[in-house]
Amino acid sequence: MQAIELKQIATVARKEFRDRMRSRWVLAVTVVYAVFALVIAYFGAAQQGSVGFKGMELTIASLVSLVIYLVPLIALLLGYDAIVGERERGSLDLLLSLPVTRFELLLGKYLGLALALAVSIAIGFGVAGIALSYGVGVAALYHYAGFMFSTLLMGLAFLSIALLVSVVTTSKVAASGAAVVLWFVYVLVYDLILLGALVATEGKVIGDAFPLLLLLNPADVFRILNVFTLEEVKTLYGLATAFPEGLASPWLLGSTMLFWIVAPLALAYTRFRH
Repeated sequence: MQAIELKQIATVARKEFRDRMRSRWVLAVTVVYAVFALVIAYFGAAQQGSVGFKGMELTIASLVSLVIYLVPLIALLLGYDAIVGERERGSLDLLLSLPVTRFELLLGKYLGLALALAVSIAIGFGVAGIALSYGVGVAALYHYAGFMFSTLLMGLAFLSIALLVSVVTTSKVAASGAAVVLWFVYVLVYDLILLGALVATEGKVIGDAFPLLLLLNPADVFRILNVFTLEEVKTLYGLATAFPEGLASPWLLGSTMLFWIVAPLALAYTRFRH
């Protein structure tokens, strides 16, 4: 097996990150994160008849709903053309003619995109966190930092899925369509199907397997990870009553999210290698 050159990976990652910075992608997404986070934090309790900051835990609960819709979409759109775009432009063969392996190219592109995503999340939600942190204790900041880290993990999982889409599709149009379909499936359709089957069969068919089926969706893993670490908001989610606390271990959920990061990327390399 050919030795892996870290320098080559770093070079590809640096170029990918710089391209995103030059395109103002990071700046635009950072502003979107910050603005939406502040708006949600202030108006999140409007449906209960009040506005304003209501505490860090309730704010995080409101932000979880925002992040589940926004971050997967941005991650999928960020990475869907990483490989297929190079193929359409005719530059993929040129890149592979250089002293860089397919593994180094794929991993370098992923790391560059991951860094761009991480910077946007850290600055965007970090700025909002600073604005929200006035007068709160260390524990509240700890929960918010955990929320930001889990947001990054979910974003990296969907970025891995985007790289897999980019490898297996033959055109940018097909890749963009697949990315949007996957967003609908993971964020909107999957839970509706599970809950519909659970209610229609009165729990007789998938009742016992329901918690495990939720782990097959990185968006649900993110939701559960945040809900079960916030005592004040457990009762706000019907999901909390349907998910056993034994499976809600942060270590187990974190490991599941790592699986969602590694597995699609490994499948993408397996396909890209051939």
